[in-house]
Amino acid sequence: MLEVGPLDTERCYRAVASRDARFDGVFITAVRTTGIYCRPSCPATTPRLRNVEFFTTAAAAQQNGYRACRRCLPDAVPGSPDWNSRSDLAARAMRLIADGVVERTGVAGLAARLGYSERHLTRIVTAELGAGPLALARAHRAHTARLLIETTPMAMADIAFAAGFASVRQFNDTVREVYAVTPSVLRRESARRGTTPVAGTLSLRLPHREPFDAAGLLAHFAGRALDGLESVVDGVYRRTLRLPHGPGTVALHLGDHAPGHVRADLRLAEPRDLGPAVARLRRLLDLDADPVAVDTVLAEDPALAAAVAAVPGIRLPGAADGLEIAVKALLGQQVSVGAARTTGARLVARLGEAVPLDLTDTEVGGAADASSALLFPSAASLAEAEIPGPARRAAAIRGLAAAVADGSLVLDAGRDPAGLRTDLEALPGVGPWTAGYVAMRLLGDPDEPLVSDLAVRRGAATLGLPADPAALADHTLAWRPWRSYAAQHLWRHA
Repeated sequence: MLEVGPLDTERCYRAVASRDARFDGVFITAVRTTGIYCRPSCPATTPRLRNVEFFTTAAAAQQNGYRACRRCLPDAVPGSPDWNSRSDLAARAMRLIADGVVERTGVAGLAARLGYSERHLTRIVTAELGAGPLALARAHRAHTARLLIETTPMAMADIAFAAGFASVRQFNDTVREVYAVTPSVLRRESARRGTTPVAGTLSLRLPHREPFDAAGLLAHFAGRALDGLESVVDGVYRRTLRLPHGPGTVALHLGDHAPGHVRADLRLAEPRDLGPAVARLRRLLDLDADPVAVDTVLAEDPALAAAVAAVPGIRLPGAADGLEIAVKALLGQQVSVGAARTTGARLVARLGEAVPLDLTDTEVGGAADASSALLFPSAASLAEAEIPGPARRAAAIRGLAAAVADGSLVLDAGRDPAGLRTDLEALPGVGPWTAGYVAMRLLGDPDEPLVSDLAVRRGAATLGLPADPAALADHTLAWRPWRSYAAQHLWRHA
């Protein structure tokens, strides 16, 4: 597992000396003699141990006066797997900061979402990560600004406000402090690297660690795609996105992705939504996972060893929207995937909101993709809707939507898995399977075994594992903390 404890200096330095790319995003290397911070795999000459210090986040390095290396681009790496596998306050705060909560509501709003005072939140986050929420949000804004500078022809003043800065001056000062050059120099350097901004479309490279089971993700999305909302054609997964400031669409190129990253073609109604969109897409594809750690633990079980060898780097398909995945889970209770998909598509067709036509041109080759032109229905519309199917299931969906609409149920990445399960199970018609499934998909909870799931039990039986839920639960203890990934393997064998 890519752990370095509380940033053990010797272990971190060994990773830097070997240029181990698996640690990119896990910690930051800062060099005192140059004032630069790098990713561990930076190709520059390895500095002497006495000249380096290590930080958990880029924000902490920036707080200590370091600027980003323009050779290795340390912010263009997969994130730390800790933020998804941990459920403590610091990890939950990091997920919400990446989703742009500080830009939208300030640190006070972030603290309220997490249920703590602003002072206590700042103290805990600073102690854990070496930087407070404001500094972490500033680093996030700088990264968003760089993406907009390099991938769009937007004017610098527009980029400043789209990235969340309060003024153009603050934007210019931050970019110079973090990257040691002006925004215009960043754009010229990007042009020399062959990056040509295209009006309307943001073509991004979303980095990940290898191995990466792109085919498995594509198959998952293809089997569950709701017509009108999402589609899979020629290895490209397209869908609409409901974002904080407006709608968007994305095309994720999973069928022919290059090693180390997934190409994403984004169209946004509001450029301010770039940061939240990227954060949600990373969770959707589980791009911050540590596949070597997962595969190592699961392969120790002889019953799973062959499955892991056949599909290295398996990922947890996530969720682009909390309400959407919760409704999909309720629709899938005790029915086939196909039946749930049909009902979900009917809801989207009847209650979904149309996306502006200029956002739907994500088809490779320039043709508009008319099959992904609707947003998933809002909570308010679902709470009052006639839901096809059994009356109890319809009532459960309306009750869940009403709870989301009035704010009594929060479905976002900042939730604690245990708390989310408790809140969901308190709703009529929502059982433990549904609550566990939503926690796995929405939060990326890596340790949800789902032993009550029929397909999981069938898959277990094909591998010679006990199919009885109680016996299977006992057996899965050896797979901790990666039981959600084991469930993915079992589903494949069902």
